[in-house]
Amino acid sequence: MMSNSRRDIKNMMLTAILATVLLSACSLIDDELGGKKTDFKLDYELRLVTNMTTEIRTQLSTQMEVGLAHTLRQHLGGIFTDYAHDVNLSFYDTTGDSLRLQHDQHIMDANQQSYTLYLPMRQYMHLAVANVVNNPVVSLTNDERCHLSRLELAVGSSPADTIDSHTTGLFTARQPVEVLEGVDQTFNVHLYMANCAAALIIDPRGHDISSLKVYTTGFASQFNICDSSYVFADRDPVVRTKMVTSPDDNKVCYYSVNLPSREPMYTRSVIETEDFLGEPGREDLWSFSAVMTDNEGKTTKTDLTLKEPLRAGQLKIVTGYVTDDGAIKTDDVTVGVSVSLDWHKGGSYEPEL
Repeated sequence: MMSNSRRDIKNMMLTAILATVLLSACSLIDDELGGKKTDFKLDYELRLVTNMTTEIRTQLSTQMEVGLAHTLRQHLGGIFTDYAHDVNLSFYDTTGDSLRLQHDQHIMDANQQSYTLYLPMRQYMHLAVANVVNNPVVSLTNDERCHLSRLELAVGSSPADTIDSHTTGLFTARQPVEVLEGVDQTFNVHLYMANCAAALIIDPRGHDISSLKVYTTGFASQFNICDSSYVFADRDPVVRTKMVTSPDDNKVCYYSVNLPSREPMYTRSVIETEDFLGEPGREDLWSFSAVMTDNEGKTTKTDLTLKEPLRAGQLKIVTGYVTDDGAIKTDDVTVGVSVSLDWHKGGSYEPEL
C-alpha cells in the first residue's frame, strides 16, 4: 500500500505536468491569435453621398410645392443623414473560414467617433455596420464569418413578402487592418450608405384618392457586407409606401426606403460618388404599383416602371396625376405606364405572402 508521502509526491508531479501542459496550450492559443496584444485607434466617420436635396429641389420646384417639399425633406431627413445611432464592429481572421475574432457594439450617436481597441497583433478584415438596431425591417445575419456577413430582411419575412419601408439609413464599411507591435496606429474607417428611397408625387386633380395604395418593388433582398454586393431573390420583395401630405399643397407623396434596384448589368457596389446618373437598361428594373378603388368597387391598378437603376444613397422622385378612370399617368417619358382597368374587382392590392 502506497504511503501518504509517496502519494503526495506523485500528486505534486502530476500537478506540475498538468500545469506545464496548460501553459503550453495557452502559449499555442496566443500564437494562433497573434501573440502579444496592443492597443490601436479607429476613427469612424459616416460619409453621406446623396442627391436628396437636388432631387427634391428639381422635382418640387413650384411655389405651390414648397410645403410638400419641406414635409418630404423632414420625413427623409432621418434616412439621408450622416448620423449613426449604433455601430456594430467585427474583426475577422484573414485565413481559413474568416471566423470572427473580436466583436464590439457601441451607441455612437454622432457623425464620427473614435474607439481604442486592445487586440492581438495580426492581420484582420474589419467590417462595420451602423443603424441596424432601430430598423426592424432589416437584420444583420451570419456575421460570425466575414464572407457570410450580410444585411437581409428581418427574421419572419421572406423575399416574397410585402414588407414595410426601412426606418433608418443603413451604413457599412469594410477595411483590412494589420495591428503591429510598438507602433501608434490609427485607422480611418468611412461608412457609406447602403439603402435608398423612391417617391411618387400624385396630383389628384379633383379625384378622391382616399382608397389609393402605392407599393414599390424590384429591389434587393440582401446586402453582402464584405464585398458590398446586393443579392436579388427570385421574387422581389414588395414594399409598402408611406404617405406624406402638406396643408399648403393638394398633391400627395408616397415614398419607400429600401435596398437598391438591379443594375442593367446586374452588379453594383455601394455608391461613393455623387454621380447617380445611370445608363438605362433595356429591361424594367424597378416600379411603383398604384391601386385605387372607386365608390362602385371598381379597382384600377397602374404600374409605373423605370429602366434607370435606383442606387444606394439615391432618392428618385416620379410625378404623376390621376385620370378619370382612376389610373395614374405621368409626363415623364422615361417612365413606362401600364394600366389594368377593373383589376381584381371589389378588392384591394395586397400581394400574396
